[in-house]
Amino acid sequence: MGFWHYLFIRAALVYLVYTALLGTLFYLFPGLVGPFRPSHVHAGLVGFFLQMVMGVAYWMMPRPGGLRQDRLEGITFVLLNTGLLLRLVLEPLFLSGHAGLRPWLGVSGVLQVLATLVFAHAMGRRVLTAEMLRRLREERERRGG
Repeated sequence: MGFWHYLFIRAALVYLVYTALLGTLFYLFPGLVGPFRPSHVHAGLVGFFLQMVMGVAYWMMPRPGGLRQDRLEGITFVLLNTGLLLRLVLEPLFLSGHAGLRPWLGVSGVLQVLATLVFAHAMGRRVLTAEMLRRLREERERRGG
């Protein structure tokens, strides 16, 4: 397992625990539900689920021709987590009446969308048909590799 795969999966587990703790706090302090519900859902779906999927996909998906994507993995991780952390910190404040935070929530969304686009690009380079793989192999053999 590579460095970025490890970080994706560890971060996903942190968000899982955060989501479970926050959900428990909702029962103990019902007043938290209003400002924290969207963040709770986002931490579970994006922080845990999507991040786990991304980490496992980067780790386990085939790497045609020995493809290395460390840079794309790192960019995806940083964009996703920066955007997600911004949202988790700012959204409860925004929902509590700090309307001036709306542009920053937009920035958090843009960062997460960019992370998704980088991930989609990286995975698109890995998804190949048997025919494409055969051509890659033939090309490499012609070059003497």
